[in-house]
Amino acid sequence: MAMIDTMLAELEQESHATRRLLERVPEDRMSWRPHPKSFTLGQIALHVASLPGGISSMAHEDSFQLPVFEQREAASGAELLEALEQSMVTAREMLGRMDDGRLADPWTLHDTGEVLMQIPRAALLRSLMLNHWYHHRGQLTVYLRLLDVPLPSTYGPTADVNPFAREARAAAAGA
Repeated sequence: MAMIDTMLAELEQESHATRRLLERVPEDRMSWRPHPKSFTLGQIALHVASLPGGISSMAHEDSFQLPVFEQREAASGAELLEALEQSMVTAREMLGRMDDGRLADPWTLHDTGEVLMQIPRAALLRSLMLNHWYHHRGQLTVYLRLLDVPLPSTYGPTADVNPFAREARAAAAGA
């Protein structure tokens, strides 16, 4: 199996958990933030929705200029879900163009000619596209918990949802 196939499979699996979380973002709280230094709820949620497509597009290039990053705020839940769908389309397309040789090639982040980081493309995808995505998705769960929004299951039960309980499995099966 090609390395990219395992990343694509993980990306697909994780996109479902991400969608369940984004579906819970309350539209009337997009401008809320837990601390003055923090992103707003709408900013962190849009960042989570957009990450796979953005990072996979960066990884498609051999080098990348350090951007001035300013995260805009989502206006609605529909915008978040559309951003996730578009991000996944882009990620599938970009990753689908890569083979094991391309994943081993170096990728460089620079700032006006100064090399800040040079790593294999596979490491970029693992650290920034996937691990970075999970990190911010975890932040989003904290935001939602602070707003008393019931959290969906990601890897197992939450205080709100237990997909492993017999009752939940029976209800999902329609029994």
